[in-house]
Amino acid sequence: MQPDRHDIELSVNGTRYRRPVESRMLLSDFLRHELLLAGTHVGCEHGVCGACTILLDGAPIRSCLMLAVQADGHELSTVEGLAGDDGELHPVQRAMHDHHGLQCGYCTPGILMTMTAYLKQNPQPSEHEVREALSGNLCRCTGYQNIVDAMLAAAQALRAAAP
Repeated sequence: MQPDRHDIELSVNGTRYRRPVESRMLLSDFLRHELLLAGTHVGCEHGVCGACTILLDGAPIRSCLMLAVQADGHELSTVEGLAGDDGELHPVQRAMHDHHGLQCGYCTPGILMTMTAYLKQNPQPSEHEVREALSGNLCRCTGYQNIVDAMLAAAQALRAAAP
């Protein structure tokens, strides 16, 4: 093993991976280039836009601000893991589609991951609370209203599906 490389082991969308990585490799680059999970988008590379948001042990994080070696031993979820094994869309994905909550789609994976975690913690949000939760995800194409409507619908669908 080279001195600037480290073996890491982590789970991504339920699959275990063990890989050597350079000390300075960003988690976003690891996901995109090593695991070929290109749904994690890289926008600003400063943690401002939210396009690279994934879930680390269930909590949303900016993967462009974290090194891959820091994810060693953790459970990651990316947008590729949202849909069911049968291809059935997750309620946040279905709602974004049904309510026309996306245009170019670049920001969408980060929004989906942010809201998946948020709606798990707050299953009955108000419109204002959804807007607050979305405030860390920048979208240049929409006026956010359709995204907000979609997330309110997703919250309702998730409540209806709960046991």
